[in-house]
Amino acid sequence: MNLDTQKTALLERRKELTAHLDVVEHALDETPSKDWEDRASERQGDEVLEALGLTELAEVRRIDAALARIEAGTYGICTICGDPIAEARLEFLPDTPFCTACAD
Repeated sequence: MNLDTQKTALLERRKELTAHLDVVEHALDETPSKDWEDRASERQGDEVLEALGLTELAEVRRIDAALARIEAGTYGICTICGDPIAEARLEFLPDTPFCTACAD
């Protein structure tokens, strides 16, 4: 496995996520409408944006942890059992800290 390729992919995904988190934060900071019906509709949209933002923030944290494992030389090793994580799994889930057995 090419760690440089994995690191680049993780950094690119992190950049995408942080850019989108900025958009979400800006949207949530907008002044609410004075009309209560519009405000109710906006609140529903805000709840969706908040949930999306939390999901994306969790992914950023997983990516940061994966990048730290790359720097520490432990990337690709399961943090639970210490066995290698399959390359196909890392290609599909590059931020995963677990092998398939431990993830189940």
